[in-house]
Amino acid sequence: MNDMFSITYATAQDKSYWYSLERHMPESEYELKARDKRCSIIRVGGRPAGILQYNLFWDNTPFLTLIYLEEPYRGKGFGAKAVSRWEEEMRSLGYQMVMTSTQADEEAQHFYRKLGYRDVGCLVMHMPPFEQPLEIFLAKVF
Repeated sequence: MNDMFSITYATAQDKSYWYSLERHMPESEYELKARDKRCSIIRVGGRPAGILQYNLFWDNTPFLTLIYLEEPYRGKGFGAKAVSRWEEEMRSLGYQMVMTSTQADEEAQHFYRKLGYRDVGCLVMHMPPFEQPLEIFLAKVF
């Protein structure tokens, strides 16, 4: 597999690929994120391999809300490369900290800790119909 790696901002032409992997975001939000360059397509060998999106927590802190790689690209370092590139971009924009979160029953918490993220809190959602496992918040300071 050609491992030439790149990340490009998602565009209207990427919408069908995006929604093949992520179906929760309303289309109007996708259009805003694409316009504001807050969603990206991860490419390996020139082929779409995954997606990444973020927003601003407290309107001032980049918060990685989603990174998703297709199965054949997992466990090969592409996720770490994508997060690293995103962090570089956030640093170049003048941010000094980034955040993310993951459910306590997901393996992603270990991935983020390996990348230098530290636990900074949690959220308990036990209100029907929005119950979910404990959400762990993680942050990294540059």
